[in-house]
Amino acid sequence: MELKTQRLTLIPLDTTHFRDFHSYAADPDNTRMMLFMPMKSEEDSMQYLAEREAQWHAEKQLIYEFAVMLDGVHIGCVSLDVLPEHCGELGWILRRQYWGNGYAPEAAGALIRLAAGLGIRRLIAHCDSENTASRHVMEKLGMELNSITSGRKNRGSEEVRQECLYEKWL
Repeated sequence: MELKTQRLTLIPLDTTHFRDFHSYAADPDNTRMMLFMPMKSEEDSMQYLAEREAQWHAEKQLIYEFAVMLDGVHIGCVSLDVLPEHCGELGWILRRQYWGNGYAPEAAGALIRLAAGLGIRRLIAHCDSENTASRHVMEKLGMELNSITSGRKNRGSEEVRQECLYEKWL
């Protein structure tokens, strides 16, 4: 499955994307507000990619994760996790040098269209409460702040933080 936007091509994320994926997913500065990153080792990155690749071949696909390509360059990834009760969760990460160019909402917008085609009626997304860039992406996608809760523990920090939950009904 391949999705196209005005500037981007989204292709299934798999183990062939290891080198590029690991370079941004293991970068502590790039992932400092991420719940499950940075990746701790090359083995962690390869295992993550192998699990995502297996989802593309699963009988019942629950995760759609795409490499975000800009003019043939892998600049990040975007995902849609299928949850119970016609719900889906969006996620994204881009290499730092591509932040601020509208690529995250453009890529995630393609996944909103995919979600609608899969019969998903409600989308959610989470972020660290201080991640103003991700909050802006969610708002640009038409998502609304549902709640702010405490107890978030980003992988790259010992600090307990707050988490924002955004949602959008399709």
